[in-house]
Amino acid sequence: MTSSEFPLSLQRHQFAALEPGPRLLVLGAVHGNETCGTRAIERLLRELDSGALAIRRGLLTLVPVTNPLAYQKKQRQGERNLNRNMRINPAPANFEDRIANVLCPWIAEHDVLLDLHSFHTGGVPFAMLGPEDNRGDIEAFSHAAAEQRMAAHLGTTRIVEGWMTTYARGVERRRKEGKVSAPDLLDQGYGVGTTEFARTRGAYGITLECGQHEDAQAPEVAYRAIRQTLALLGMADIALQPPQADIEIIRLVDVIDMEHADDRFTRDWASFDKVQKGDLIGHRQSGAAVTAPDDGYIVFPNPRALTGNEWFYFGVKSDRRL
Repeated sequence: MTSSEFPLSLQRHQFAALEPGPRLLVLGAVHGNETCGTRAIERLLRELDSGALAIRRGLLTLVPVTNPLAYQKKQRQGERNLNRNMRINPAPANFEDRIANVLCPWIAEHDVLLDLHSFHTGGVPFAMLGPEDNRGDIEAFSHAAAEQRMAAHLGTTRIVEGWMTTYARGVERRRKEGKVSAPDLLDQGYGVGTTEFARTRGAYGITLECGQHEDAQAPEVAYRAIRQTLALLGMADIALQPPQADIEIIRLVDVIDMEHADDRFTRDWASFDKVQKGDLIGHRQSGAAVTAPDDGYIVFPNPRALTGNEWFYFGVKSDRRL
C-alpha cells in the first residue's frame, strides 16, 4: 500500500444537547478486525438521525471506525497497534501515530469513554476495569467508584483488572531478557491504550470486550452497552437495567510473549479457560514447556500473535468487590 492509499481523515459524529451534562465518547474499531462496535454505533446513529432516540443532556461523540487503515485492511492493526503507547507524537513515524495525534485530544475533551472491542478465540463478553483509587506511579486514579458502577451496568458477568501493572511487569521482563523485536515493547508507556490515556486526563472509561470477532451477538452486546451507559449518565430517556448477578472479577498478573513464530499452544485455548498450577499451556519453538504459574485463567490467547508480541495473559481470582 502506498502513502497515497492511506485514509486521510478520521470521522466522528457529535450530538450536543442544549442542557449541559456528561461528555461521553464511544469508540469502535480501534482494532480494524473488531467491528462489533462499528455496527452498534451505526445502529445508534440511525436511531439518533431518525429521532427514535434523543440526547437530552450532555455531549455524545461517536467514532464508528477509529483505525480506518486497519479497518480497510480487515486486520488488527495498520502499521502498529493503535491501542498501545497512546500519546501525542511530535514526530509521527507511522499511520497509528498520526491517528493518535487526532484521537488523544478528542479523548481529553470527554469525561467518560466506552471503547468497544472483540477477541480472537471463544469466550463470554467481559469489561476491562481500571485501578482502585491511588496516587502511584503506574496509573494514578481518583474515579474508581464511578468506573466500577459503569462496568457493573454494561451487561457482563465478568470483569478484568490489573492491565497496567501487568504491562509494567512485561516491559521489565523484556528489558531483562532482551527477547523483543519491536522497540515499543520496551517502553514503559506501551500498555497505555484509550482508557488508560483517558485516566491520565482526569476521565474514566471501560474497554468492553463484546465477544469473539465473528460472534453474531457481539454487536448486540456493544449496542446494549452504549444505551446503558447513556442511561447511567442520564443522557437519554433509557431505562437503566440492574447489574448482572454474581459478577466475577479476575486480576491479570502476567503477560507471556510469543518469542518465535513456531511457538504453539497445546490446544485451542479460550479466554478464561481455567488452569491449575503446572498445567501445560504450550511449547516454545525450542521444545521448552510453557506452564501455568499458579491456579488461574488463560486470558486473551492469540495463536497468531506476532513474534515479540503478547501471546497470552495469565489471571487469578480477584479479591476486589464492586
